[in-house]
Amino acid sequence: MDLGIRGKRGLVCAASKGLGRGCAEALAEAGVDLVINARSADTLERTAAEIAARHGVRVIPVAADITTEQGRAAVLAAVGQADILVTNAGGPPPGKWTDWTRDDFIRVIDANMLTAVALMQALVPGMAERGWGRVVNITSQSVRSPIDVLGLSNSARLGLTGFVAGMSRAVAPNGVCVNNLLPGIHATDRAEGLDSGVARAQGISIEQARENRKAAIPTRSYGTAEDFGATCAFMCSQHARFMVGQNIMLDGGAANISV
Repeated sequence: MDLGIRGKRGLVCAASKGLGRGCAEALAEAGVDLVINARSADTLERTAAEIAARHGVRVIPVAADITTEQGRAAVLAAVGQADILVTNAGGPPPGKWTDWTRDDFIRVIDANMLTAVALMQALVPGMAERGWGRVVNITSQSVRSPIDVLGLSNSARLGLTGFVAGMSRAVAPNGVCVNNLLPGIHATDRAEGLDSGVARAQGISIEQARENRKAAIPTRSYGTAEDFGATCAFMCSQHARFMVGQNIMLDGGAANISV
């Protein structure tokens, strides 16, 4: 399927590996020129070179911490104006609800809510003026099915969801579609870290922890970055013009939610 976005310009955050890279790869395959961001310069530059060589698009790497004002300024200076924005930031660690402090919540809200808000405030007005734009915020399945040990993530990502519910409808008349993409467990470093934590807590091998988690997913498998990227690219396509303010779950059916 031709996604109709060849020649568009996009920004993908946390794109050196994992789900962010999956999104960058799929957008590049569709012909989108990219600015990609992550904190590790070496990995990011290698990723940019590989994507550019594979898909024949321009890929500019900007190594910076997107959760800081300075990092965002560097990335925004490189991108100029964007037609497509994919926000993404690493998830906070699991823990116990009684242990989290106010500082913990402020730090996570800054990273997983306010960073995405700042990027949208910087780039979406230009999209609206030009009459076309797409934003995909990578959040979490916990937005619709909260996970007790991920309370920090639940809180910040639900805040972002509430913000998007209102602003997405405000900019829809200008041809800008803003939506959220909610990953379940995918085969990334994040899953590896969560499985390692379960293995330590239960005194089992990480392989057993992984198999136990897969058994709870109807597909009996983890998702892949390629699966995720393909969905993200469709949400950024011309074909998604009627998708506004939605929370698209991609979890292999793990959350038994009917609405």
